[in-house]
Amino acid sequence: MYTWWATAAFGLEGQVRRELQALGLAGQAETGGVRFSGSAQDGLLANLWLRTADRVLLLLAEQQVTTFDALFELVKGIPWEEHLERDAAFPIAAQCARSQLMSPRDCQTISKKAIVERLKKTYRADWFPETGAQYQVRVILHNDVAKICLDASGEALNRRGYRTWTGEAPLRETLAAALVDLSPWAPGLPLYDPCCGTGTLLVEAAFRMAGRAPGLKRTFAMERWRLLDTQEALELRVQAQSRFNVAAIKDIAGSDVDQEALTLCKRHLQQAGLGNRIAVSQAGVRALSGLKEGTVILTNPPYGERMGERKQAEQVYRDLFALHLATPKSRLCVITAHPGFERVVGRKAARRRRLYNGRLECDFLTY
Repeated sequence: MYTWWATAAFGLEGQVRRELQALGLAGQAETGGVRFSGSAQDGLLANLWLRTADRVLLLLAEQQVTTFDALFELVKGIPWEEHLERDAAFPIAAQCARSQLMSPRDCQTISKKAIVERLKKTYRADWFPETGAQYQVRVILHNDVAKICLDASGEALNRRGYRTWTGEAPLRETLAAALVDLSPWAPGLPLYDPCCGTGTLLVEAAFRMAGRAPGLKRTFAMERWRLLDTQEALELRVQAQSRFNVAAIKDIAGSDVDQEALTLCKRHLQQAGLGNRIAVSQAGVRALSGLKEGTVILTNPPYGERMGERKQAEQVYRDLFALHLATPKSRLCVITAHPGFERVVGRKAARRRRLYNGRLECDFLTY
């Protein structure tokens, strides 16, 4: 059994923990992620199925360190020979926050030296070509506690593989999936995004409805690691493929006033393997007179951060609320960085949750 660390954006740790629980993996939510125990296959399972996590890391060591000597000894004490082949590539990435060691470059250098010193004894070599499988080492220091990890994901988990073009203000796939999960929507209810942009919310909702693993069409760094059994990994992928039922997708649709964004949206839907299952059209919010009864209106409207755009954004907010009122038994769910959204529409939200869109502090409001 190994210790894994599923990293998550601030505020989404509980959501990741619930996802792991649904996979049969008990996790402990902490600031910045969720810690869980499991086999190598469990690590791949998490990579395949986690919708809201950023990365899955294999946690090798964790200890308080306040000096570079202590960091060197911590890294050197890890049995790297159990993980790294002689030709393995092991680049180092470091991040430091609220710690006495605050130089990522120095932490990288010290950690690299420590790993090389350890491997020299095992492989009786002074030089390593690093031409084989990549083992991205991540050194994370926070409040003087160092976590030494191997990145099992490779590219971040939001890179599902379907979004190769982005619009002006793209919503990260992992955040979009979180909004779908945190909204009142569930498969069987109609969902509509009237500011759909390049379609990320629509795709993530469709993935959930169709039982599609978000990592189904991409590879992960750990699939080249020797700790993972190739046949068992293949079986996990076959199982994931068998659960994907595109025919289950219905009553998910969207629109946007921007034709260029809609063109990208249609490309993303096609690349996600959703074909013609989701209808999108060009229309401003005001042009929508009403939607099917019980529709969940889930959207990421313009924030109006630039002064010249604020009035336009606020009019969109009023139009969204009018659409909500015109749709019987509907729910309106909006993520926004505009602090006055409730004032603009003249109604307090029934639920409010603080989230981050990148580094931008936002509210997720439900009416």
